[in-house]
Amino acid sequence: MKFLVSSSALLKQISSINGVISTNPMVPILENFLFEIQDGLLTITASDLQTSMITEIDVESSENGSIAVPARILLDTLKNLPEQPVTFSIDEETYSIEISSDNGRYKLAGENATDFPKVQEVENPDTVDISADVLATAINHTIYATSNDELRPAMGGVYVKFDETNTTFVATDGNRLIRYRRVDVASDSGTGIIIPRKALSLLKNSLPAENVNVAVEFNMSNAYFKFNNIKLICRLVDERFPDYENVIPAENNIKLTINRQEFMSSLKRISIYANKTTHQVRLKINGSELQIFAEDLDFSNEASEIMACEHQGDDIEIGFNAKFLVEMLNNLDSKEVSIDMSAPNKAGLLFPSDMDENEDILLLVMPVMLNNYV
Repeated sequence: MKFLVSSSALLKQISSINGVISTNPMVPILENFLFEIQDGLLTITASDLQTSMITEIDVESSENGSIAVPARILLDTLKNLPEQPVTFSIDEETYSIEISSDNGRYKLAGENATDFPKVQEVENPDTVDISADVLATAINHTIYATSNDELRPAMGGVYVKFDETNTTFVATDGNRLIRYRRVDVASDSGTGIIIPRKALSLLKNSLPAENVNVAVEFNMSNAYFKFNNIKLICRLVDERFPDYENVIPAENNIKLTINRQEFMSSLKRISIYANKTTHQVRLKINGSELQIFAEDLDFSNEASEIMACEHQGDDIEIGFNAKFLVEMLNNLDSKEVSIDMSAPNKAGLLFPSDMDENEDILLLVMPVMLNNYV
């Protein structure tokens, strides 16, 4: 079997799906790309059993066939070749692959394509269309708050609840919670699914800059995303997501409004002097003045700054994890933010001062002195 293809075009396609491949996969053949040629169309698949990505590219070939190609050596070879046509010659009996270019010849050992696991199918799916911009924004707002705790797999992904009037994206690691809602995306399925963090990260990195439509299909086991010539299929997290609505304080009579960028810059400076385990900073609000304070008793380090703010309600002193606050503030783009509070031992709620009419975002962060709420 032979085929001819542009080196840069092929590199672009395999680079877009290479992130799926694990460094030490459970099944050795998953260190390969699956190449399948049918009527001049090369379909390339990468998989780790949980997530698969598929892309397509036109090639010059009069034959049909398939082969598993070592991913790392192919990627490294194409990265170091200038743009030129390259010819792949495949011995279907020995699975050897020879790549011919203007510079020379490169021979590598492939594997039998029939050993490559079949990609999961999404049977009897619900469907919804989401624009690439909206999907990327939803992922950016939530993915960083997912948990790495293997004992709580439900938190290792983003919970997506489809309703007739909106779609809600939720992520939590037990110390913070992000709820992002879109009223311009809806489905009458009423289904809630948990999409794994790795799948969302791959999706985020491969979404195009132009605002194309992303077709989404899902059932209770798998989800399928398709845009341009890219397909991503992932196995969903089969766990019950925490009842997050119950941890959001309903009554918050203290409200702090402050410039987001100035507040974030101050937190970054002050957190240098905070304890490296808790990252605790104390916010003391007195009238229209906010004092930010941190100390590390182990090294006798401390720092404080005073900022002007708008404040409604009682004065309060409350501690938060500066690392969490900075990350949350950094993922907002409004000029000002508000923090709603009720007591030093209750969660604080962050809101951007201005949002698109189609979106609603709530960011919850627990005080550092409390145990996790889940």
